[in-house]
Amino acid sequence: MDARFTAEQDEIRRAVRELLRRRCGPEESRRAVDTPAGYDPALWTALAEQLGLPGLALPEKYGGVGCSVTELALACEETGRVLAPTPLLGTAVLVAPLVLALGTERQRADLLPRMASGALTATLAAPPGAALGLTGDNRAEWAGGGRAGGVQARPSGGAGGGGVATEGTGRSRPEDQPHSPGWRLYGEVDQVLDGHSADLLLVAAHAGGFARSRTLLFLVPGDAPGLVRTRQRAIDATRPQARVQLRDVEAELLGDDGADVLGALARTGDTAAGVLACEAVGAADRVLEMTVEYVKQREQFGRPVGSFQAVKHRLADVYVQLQAARSAAYFAAWAAVHDERRVGGLALAQALEALRTAAAEGIQLHGGIGFTWEHEAQRYFKRATADELLFGPAHRLRAHAADAARLFERAEVSV
Repeated sequence: MDARFTAEQDEIRRAVRELLRRRCGPEESRRAVDTPAGYDPALWTALAEQLGLPGLALPEKYGGVGCSVTELALACEETGRVLAPTPLLGTAVLVAPLVLALGTERQRADLLPRMASGALTATLAAPPGAALGLTGDNRAEWAGGGRAGGVQARPSGGAGGGGVATEGTGRSRPEDQPHSPGWRLYGEVDQVLDGHSADLLLVAAHAGGFARSRTLLFLVPGDAPGLVRTRQRAIDATRPQARVQLRDVEAELLGDDGADVLGALARTGDTAAGVLACEAVGAADRVLEMTVEYVKQREQFGRPVGSFQAVKHRLADVYVQLQAARSAAYFAAWAAVHDERRVGGLALAQALEALRTAAAEGIQLHGGIGFTWEHEAQRYFKRATADELLFGPAHRLRAHAADAARLFERAEVSV
């Protein structure tokens, strides 16, 4: 593994950081999360049109830039630094890889260019930690288990049903997919990232009843009849969430009925964990930077707070933990491209711990202003907490990685 960045990777990081410095300061971010969409469409357009961020890891054949997940992860490190509220995570990290892996050629040609251009935002309607296989085997009953709960799917018996929105119309035409059976979805999913505003939902649903139990993925337009989306209050306002209710909603199957959906979800989860780890490292780096700047200026007993040995030791510990997390995150981003699996969850665990520690120390060392609503430090602590709730706490991420590697079984055999 060559740990050095290429000139192209350095330029991507520099360009993203410069644009976010100009367009996504603390005040702009706070205003954006209070809008109905939960993000600034103008910033999203700039990231898509000027930098090609949503299509960074997509092939040029489908309108992408033709880079890899590594470049996308490095770009997300910069969005994490400023806690940029954008639909990048759902669109480019969760949905686009699944469409690329499982979709038919028609679906890929229709959806991926619009995602790459930023014209179409998307999200995955499924419990992230469970569905992506980050905290346990994703063959469990999170999608409904064949009996109740989650989202259920049943064939409608018609042909050509359930299409995604096509260019110039609000719905696909039956003649576009003459051999595709229609499907109807019903059920509910909570904590869907950008679920209230995404143009397209990729819904994980259970089909086949108990006897022929299986999980499938379905494309549902944001304006589909019977789809009810309610924005929920989230700990981290920069990651808006929604409750999605499907009341006999027409949907289109992603790919075919025989696709390895659970395997694709697990592979996407491992890749997404590496991207999230880089994002958390960027956030931890920024909150440590803010804290160091503050303790250099804040005086106590006639000298800067940062000159006290105890404060130096605490910040040094944060720095060491951050650098370890950065190394793990970069390795996970590299491994996602070189087909080295089961490292994303470990990197994410270390990065989330580093972010939580950096944010907690930042709040304490900022003293009386650190925990106030007006200060930035509390926002980084909320990001760490929200990510653990969504994608799994560090101990569960590590436990699942150990189980997947059969680590303890080998230890028992050797003893």
